[in-house]
Amino acid sequence: MSAAGARAPRLAVLFVCTGNICRSPTAEGVLRRLAHEAGLALEVDSAGTHDYHVGELPDERAVAHAQRRGYDLARLRARRIERGDFERFDLVLGMDRGHLRLLERLCPPGQRGKLGLLLDFAPALGERDVPDPYYGGPEDFERVLDLVEAATRGLIERLGGYLRVST
Repeated sequence: MSAAGARAPRLAVLFVCTGNICRSPTAEGVLRRLAHEAGLALEVDSAGTHDYHVGELPDERAVAHAQRRGYDLARLRARRIERGDFERFDLVLGMDRGHLRLLERLCPPGQRGKLGLLLDFAPALGERDVPDPYYGGPEDFERVLDLVEAATRGLIERLGGYLRVST
C-alpha cells in the first residue's frame, strides 16, 4: 500500500469497573466522543469484573448525567470481561486499584503491560481511583464525569500524535 493510501494505526481501549453500569460505560462514552472530535482512530469498549448486570443498560443516572454533557451511553450494554479481551485490547484500564488488582490476576503474563488505571492519565488530579457513584447522589455522578473527562483528555493527548487520522 502506498504512503498516500496508508491508514492511521488503530488502538483498542477497554475500560473496566465492577458491574459495567456506571464508571466504565461513562469512560467508554466520553472517550468515544472526545476521540472522534480529535480525529483519532480508536476502538473503545467497557466491561465489568463481575456479571451482576450482564446485558443491562448503564445505570439511568449515569446515562442522564452523561447525556447532559453530550455523551451517549443509551445503547451500551453491560458485559463481563473475558479472557480474550486481554489479547484484543491494547490498553485495559481499571477504574480503581481494586479493579487493577483483579485484572492483574486474570491477565495472562504476556499481556500485563497493557494494564493500568484511567486516572494515571491525569496525574495532576492527585487521585488514582474513580469513586463508585452507585450508592451516591447526583454530585457523585458529576464527580465521575469530571474525573473521566480529565483522564480521557490526558489519554488522547498521550496517544494523539500516534493515532491522528489523516484527512
